[in-house]
Amino acid sequence: MPVATWNGTEIARSDDTVVVERNHYFPADSIDPALLEDSATTTHCPWKGDARYKTLVVDGQRNVDAVWYYPEPKDAAAEIKGRYAFWKGVTVA
Repeated sequence: MPVATWNGTEIARSDDTVVVERNHYFPADSIDPALLEDSATTTHCPWKGDARYKTLVVDGQRNVDAVWYYPEPKDAAAEIKGRYAFWKGVTVA
């Protein structure tokens, strides 16, 4: 079962991830929302759509924009709607 961790803290765990471009997209309900802080950062992917970001906050430490998601993905990426992926030192194993 894939588990996402950062700084020794489990961020997400689920046996229902979707892998796209080697990134595990975890269901939103597998992540403790208390660890997430809204961010104004956005990016655009030609085939997935517009991504939004969140900052991880663990034990007072912030990992800015370490989480991303597609609130309204394009049809080609519909399977990642309602899911979050990680980077910036977050380990998924």
